[in-house]
Amino acid sequence: MTMNTIEVAYDAVMQVGECPLWHPEEAALYWVDIDGCAVHRLDPLSGGHRQWDMPCEPSALARAANGSLIVALRSGFARLDTVDGGLTHLAPAPYDTATTRFNDGRADAAGRFWVGTIYEPRDSQSAQMFCLEKGEIRLLWSGGMTVSNGLGFSPDQRTLYHADTTSHRIERRDFDLASGAVSAPREFKRFASDKTAPDYGGRPDGAAVDSEGNYWCAMFEGGRVLKIAPDGAILAEIALPVRCPTMLAFGGADLRTLYITSASHKRPAAELAALPLTGRLLSLRVDVAGRVEPAYIG
Repeated sequence: MTMNTIEVAYDAVMQVGECPLWHPEEAALYWVDIDGCAVHRLDPLSGGHRQWDMPCEPSALARAANGSLIVALRSGFARLDTVDGGLTHLAPAPYDTATTRFNDGRADAAGRFWVGTIYEPRDSQSAQMFCLEKGEIRLLWSGGMTVSNGLGFSPDQRTLYHADTTSHRIERRDFDLASGAVSAPREFKRFASDKTAPDYGGRPDGAAVDSEGNYWCAMFEGGRVLKIAPDGAILAEIALPVRCPTMLAFGGADLRTLYITSASHKRPAAELAALPLTGRLLSLRVDVAGRVEPAYIG
């Protein structure tokens, strides 16, 4: 694989592929299919694949200190034993599951698992941000967003990035690792929201922060990934053979393979015909390493 040559890492269609997560000890990639209600695992070297069906929509994953995975489901948090496939429920959802589910999330360096929600009626900014900390769910902030996405932490753990996909906005907050406290948000990047405009470039979905502190963002309906500097300058744009990339993760032995999930659910037939890789897991080599994602502790 040469630099920026896009390849299919796993050739099966996900309805809404999300939350790719590199597991360094296993040299494997995990991800979820939200609408397909499944957790997936790929060994990139052998091509070996496993799948665990979930009782409802999974949206985010975190490695656990004992080798299992923590899964954020619509119904709450659960622990998945990837050896025997057992699923142990840890904490029920802290919201009305008829209108809300967990969405994007990741662990911080103190071992907390942060997961925001999506408010499915989308008629108000009623999404929330929670974290699972030592088995207890804590509300971090409420409102000001409809579809929580793009969560990421700077390498020095002093900045938290977050996107509201519906409002086409990425924000940043000061972050205190010891307490988990965050400041009021400040706008980091805002994108045009007129979908009929010829230069419409999509809206921010999932993201990852590399080892140099750059924020890499999947632009849903924009068919591209953006590499954004800490000062907000766009450093690079990578065009993709799918219109709806959803999230990305750095993986491989040197953390320089970028894995990208995408969505096929409810996409127009003409789009699916023109972009036959829609819904596949993609990969490409990049010129900067990512970082190993912390494990949940609890």
